Amino acid sequence: MDTPKSKKMELVIPAYRMHSQSFMNVLEGISEEDALKRIENKTNHIVWMAGNFVNMRYGLGWVLGVQEEDPYSDLFFQGKALDESFKYPTLAELKGNFHKISAKVFQRLHEVTDEELDEIFEIGMNIPFIKETKLNFVGMCIGREDYLCGQIGLMRRILDYPGMKYDVDENLKY
Repeated sequence: MDTPKSKKMELVIPAYRMHSQSFMNVLEGISEEDALKRIENKTNHIVWMAGNFVNMRYGLGWVLGVQEEDPYSDLFFQGKALDESFKYPTLAELKGNFHKISAKVFQRLHEVTDEELDEIFEIGMNIPFIKETKLNFVGMCIGREDYLCGQIGLMRRILDYPGMKYDVDENLKY
């Protein structure tokens, strides 16, 4: 494995790669029909959760200089509320976008410098103990991905799918 320019990324990169594995595993076997089901009209559906996950990857890439636009940003940017009047993409489309952006962001995680990570990146949280830097944004993206995989995992069980497996696909290099 390549050594990142920033030692700070030595913690992030393995988490990023594991999240890639988890994302593919948690979606394994879910039908397109089931991916649009909501529980008692109270939950987001799996497509929304997966779309938000992919949108996080695009957002992370954008902040780190990967100028790729999420084709479904209007549906998912900043956790935009699910709107059942919209036509959402399929899981297959979202997986395609996931693979497209994830490899590019993974490469960028290796190239980013400490100076870039220390740059201010204001997101307007106004939380006194969080300095709004690019590094902390990376951390928040990793946390959001964890949350979304957990939500999809719970939906798997509610929809009567087996629990997510923790298999590792050695061919998934990002």
